[in-house]
Amino acid sequence: MDRSPLEKLILVTRESNGIAFVKINRPKSLNSLTKPMMTDLAQAFKSLDRDDSVRVIVLSGSGRAFCSGVDLTAAEDVFKGDVKDVESDPVAQMERCRKPIIGAIAGFAITAGFEIALACDILIAAKGAKFIDTHARFGIFPSWGLSQKLGRIIGVNKAREVSLTAMPLTAEEAERRGLVNQVVEGDELLKKAGEVAEAILKNSQDLVLRYKSVINDGLKLDLGQALALEKERAHAYYNGMTKEQFQKMQEFIAGRSSKKPSKL
Repeated sequence: MDRSPLEKLILVTRESNGIAFVKINRPKSLNSLTKPMMTDLAQAFKSLDRDDSVRVIVLSGSGRAFCSGVDLTAAEDVFKGDVKDVESDPVAQMERCRKPIIGAIAGFAITAGFEIALACDILIAAKGAKFIDTHARFGIFPSWGLSQKLGRIIGVNKAREVSLTAMPLTAEEAERRGLVNQVVEGDELLKKAGEVAEAILKNSQDLVLRYKSVINDGLKLDLGQALALEKERAHAYYNGMTKEQFQKMQEFIAGRSSKKPSKL
């Protein structure tokens, strides 16, 4: 271990404005994950999802990397046993989390770290950051979705190249291909992630949760089924609204339309 037992390897802080920050905190090992760290990370997201004061989550890593994957000195402990235990599975808990998750990627996101990044809803990356899939290089079978998610985002041929060669995908190319939302200077990374989080905070919390859910659930379906899902949930939402809620919506829209448009 590179830290004393008193120092936490998964840090969670909650801001009064509704933003929570989760940091993988094992920098001397490039934030590689042990089994206890994976459990702690999973439980952090489970706890934040249940916390009504938290509206947006920002995930980052300490030091020179976001996450370099599983600590291979503990590989057997990680990969064997009850791999279906969702309580200790950080990706499963991230996918279950109703709150938007913003990944702040600096340095390297390697293999399992790449998969954790793919479980985020929005990715902000520092210039020079790299996404690397070393499953094929080290004889590790993907189990957190990399083999299926990446091709759906950047295109299947590019995903094959990334995964079968283990060559890096730079933050800049990841942005061009739609994986990364924005690339910024390294010292601006958390600031930009915070700005995106604050923009989300300005919106209806209820609708943000519903919108994230319908987007993510719809991606698991074909387009026809996804459109039907959206319509079904929209009808259920409007049918559940009271006259007072409709009135507040109209007042809000009227108030916004009376303001001068802000300059871009």
